[in-house]
Amino acid sequence: MRQPNRRAFLSGVAASFISLPAGATSPMGPRIVEARPGKATIGTGETDILGFDGVTPGPILRYKQGQELAVRLVNKLDLPASIHWHGLRGENAMDGVAPLTQAAVAPGAFFDYRRKLTEPGLFCYRPSVYGKTPELMGRGLKGLLIVDEPEPLPADHDLLLVLDDWRLSQDKIDGAFDDPAEARRAGRLGPLLAVNGKAAPNRLEFAANSRVRLRLANLANARIMILTFDGVQPFVVAIDSQPCDAFEPVRRSIPVAPGARFELIFDMPATEGAKARLFLRGADGAESDLIVATAKGAKAEKRGLIYSLPENPTLPAEIKLNNARKVDLVIEPGAAGGPAWTINGAASKAYDGPALFTVKPGTPVTLGYVNKSKVPLAMHVHGHAMRLLHDLDDGWEPYWRNGVIVPAGKTKHVSFIANSPGKWAIHDDILEHEASGLATWFEVA
Repeated sequence: MRQPNRRAFLSGVAASFISLPAGATSPMGPRIVEARPGKATIGTGETDILGFDGVTPGPILRYKQGQELAVRLVNKLDLPASIHWHGLRGENAMDGVAPLTQAAVAPGAFFDYRRKLTEPGLFCYRPSVYGKTPELMGRGLKGLLIVDEPEPLPADHDLLLVLDDWRLSQDKIDGAFDDPAEARRAGRLGPLLAVNGKAAPNRLEFAANSRVRLRLANLANARIMILTFDGVQPFVVAIDSQPCDAFEPVRRSIPVAPGARFELIFDMPATEGAKARLFLRGADGAESDLIVATAKGAKAEKRGLIYSLPENPTLPAEIKLNNARKVDLVIEPGAAGGPAWTINGAASKAYDGPALFTVKPGTPVTLGYVNKSKVPLAMHVHGHAMRLLHDLDDGWEPYWRNGVIVPAGKTKHVSFIANSPGKWAIHDDILEHEASGLATWFEVA
C-alpha cells in the first residue's frame, strides 16, 4: 500500500551494504569517467578486464532527483566507446547510441554528457556502439546510476546488486564475441555467475527482522534470469526505474532480462541463524545461489507495512489505444549464409538504415513484437516507458517497463506515448542479437 506519510522516518538512515566503488560528483566540473583496461578477481585469480575507471562494475554514480548529471567519458581503450544511460527518459542527444544519436568516442577522445535527472530510480550506464557493444560489455564496461527520491522508503539496509555472468578460461576472458551461431541462438552465456564483480554467491549478515531494500540489475550480455527468493516474503516496489504499487511476485520469482532492473523490499527472518536466499533457477530446475543473507546479532524492531514509492506524475494514467500508431515487428532468423535476423522480412540496416516509423510528439504508439524464432528475445525501446498489454484483451500490466521478454514463437504488444523528440533505438537487449541486426529505430519529430 502507499505510504501516507514518510516525514523523518529515519534520521540516521540505513546502513548501506554496497561492495561497489562509489562515484563522486564535483561542483567544479563534470565527473571524469575513464573507459580503460583494468584487472579484477572474478574467479580464482586475476583477470584482465575493461572497466569504467578500470573496475567492473564501474563506480556507482549517485545523485538526488533534480540534480544534473555531468560526466565526461574519456576513452583510454583501443576500441570506440560511448555511455548509454539505460532507462533514463528523454534528452535524445545524450542517449549515447552510436551511430544513431552521436558518433562513437574514438580511442584517445572524450565526450561530455549533461542531462537533468528529473526522475528517481535505479538505472545503469554502459556502452552502446553498434557491433562493438557485446565485447565492450562482455569485458566489463558497465555500472549503476542511482537517482535518489527526496524521501527514501523506510529500510534498515540498502543493498545494490549487479548480476552478471562470465566466460573464463584459466581466468582469461574467452574472446569469442562474434560467434555467428551464438548470434542466431540465445547469445553469449557465461557459466560463472557473478554478483558485484565477484563469483556468486555473495554472503551477507543482517539483523533478524531488519528491513532490506534490494535494488538489482541484470547486466549480463544475454542471460535471462529467473530469480527466486527463499526464506523471506519479497515485495516489488519498482521495475525498470518506475515505481509500482507494492506486490508480491508469483511464486516469489521474477524474470529479469538483460538490462532490466527491479527494486524490492523484504524483512529478514526473525530467528537467529535463519537464511534469506536469492537464487537463479536454471532450465533444468537446478538452483544457483546469488545471495545468502543470514539473520544474526541483536534482533531489530519489527517494522510494519511495506510501502510503495510515489507514482511518477509525468506518466499518463491511461494510453488511448484506439488512437495509437500501430506497428508490428515480425522478427525471424535469417537463412543460412544470410543475415542472422530479419525484421518484417528484410535484413535490418540497424541504426544506419531508415526509420521504422515517424510520429509527432504526444502520439500513442503500439508495438507488436512477433517472435518467429526458437529463442526468447528481450525487446527494448530507448527513451520511453511502456506498458505491456494483456494478450487477450485491451488492458495492460499495472507497471511500466523499458523492455519486454518475448518468448520463442510468441507475440507481445507494448504501448507508450512518444513524447520525446529525437531518434530512438528499438533493439533486442540480448547484445549478440542487436549486434547482428536485431535493431532498428523510430523518430519523434
